[in-house]
Amino acid sequence: MELKEDNGDGVDSWKEVTLIYNAALKMMETKMEILNDEFQHVHRYNPIEHIKARIKTPESIVKKLKRDGHESTIDNMVKYVNDIAGIRIICSFTSDIYRIVDMISEQRDIKVIGVKDYITFPKASGYKSYHMIVTVPVYLSDRTVDTKVEIQIRTVAMDFWASLEHKIHYKFEGDVPENIKNELVECARMVSDLDIRMLKLNEEILAITRERGR
Repeated sequence: MELKEDNGDGVDSWKEVTLIYNAALKMMETKMEILNDEFQHVHRYNPIEHIKARIKTPESIVKKLKRDGHESTIDNMVKYVNDIAGIRIICSFTSDIYRIVDMISEQRDIKVIGVKDYITFPKASGYKSYHMIVTVPVYLSDRTVDTKVEIQIRTVAMDFWASLEHKIHYKFEGDVPENIKNELVECARMVSDLDIRMLKLNEEILAITRERGR
């Protein structure tokens, strides 16, 4: 599987694509680390547990382009594939998810071009996460490239469930037995209940701490 190079004036090689998207990921990771540090300084609390980043493989990009009916070119890849650069932000509580969304949206040099709230509206499978497609400016020596990054924000419990679901779908090549699908949906409900209970417990702890601090 190969991506054909274009003859235009834009991004014209996989090597340059990798450079630009890696730079975009570094920028996003640094931004989130700074915001997390600031939040710790102001509120004595870190909403972000950890961050994962990855660049989509050429094979996955070609497969996605073909599935959507596009020729496998660098130009089409940049134009039509929104998740070449992906960053996953893992937090403790569901309330942190929307706090992080607000922090990202308020960054002046980040442009939000699309969101999917699978927290409020979970997928039928039980999948929950908050997805954002943003662009960040990558400053090269001769130009600035606004580069798309997909951001997924979820709790530790949601991430555990999503990781297991991904492994199951990969193992069964998308043809998952019905009983396993049903079990996954039930597990998703348990994860959701756990997130709610943990959030309430944390809020109770904070309330007691504030009361004792008076």
